[in-house]
Amino acid sequence: MPAPDSSLIGKVARQLTQAPAYAEAAGARGSLLSVAASSYGWKSEDDEHTQPTGFDPEAARLFEAVVEGAFLVANADGDFDVTEQAAFQHVVVSACAGRVAARQVSALLADLQDQLDEDGMQKRIQMVARAITREEHAREVLRVSSLLAYVSGGVSTVEREVLDKLAAEFKLTNAAVAQAIDDAAHALIE
Repeated sequence: MPAPDSSLIGKVARQLTQAPAYAEAAGARGSLLSVAASSYGWKSEDDEHTQPTGFDPEAARLFEAVVEGAFLVANADGDFDVTEQAAFQHVVVSACAGRVAARQVSALLADLQDQLDEDGMQKRIQMVARAITREEHAREVLRVSSLLAYVSGGVSTVEREVLDKLAAEFKLTNAAVAQAIDDAAHALIE
């Protein structure tokens, strides 16, 4: 894959910090990814330590599920090369505005790769769906995944298939996927 356009990466990162249009009316403070990053960033590297005040394991779980959903879409073609990985990591770290360190995202991506290699795509899709219990969170996984797919040239046919499988596990229709892809495309044109 050729190196992604840095202006596109910046646009994607900015979009990932913002609440989706359907959540703005409810007074959302930002995207699920950026809000949940605050708790995820508090995770200690040494599980022996007590978590600091303010750590929310539910928010950390949501952060991991959102990232894993996008990671699975990025791996749809079976080739998540070094350039794609670097762009993915950069966008996630940028979208989290310093709340999550690059080393944490790198470690998470390595764990996700191990889980994907061990379990396979379908089981990982099911695991993401198990972690996402609210419809607006499911829609956010689709939106974030669609935005990150644009970093590598847009949503390909195989990426769309993974998005459709995620939506099915979330009990959403393919129309929700089409909406997420359309919203991502329009957001990046602005």
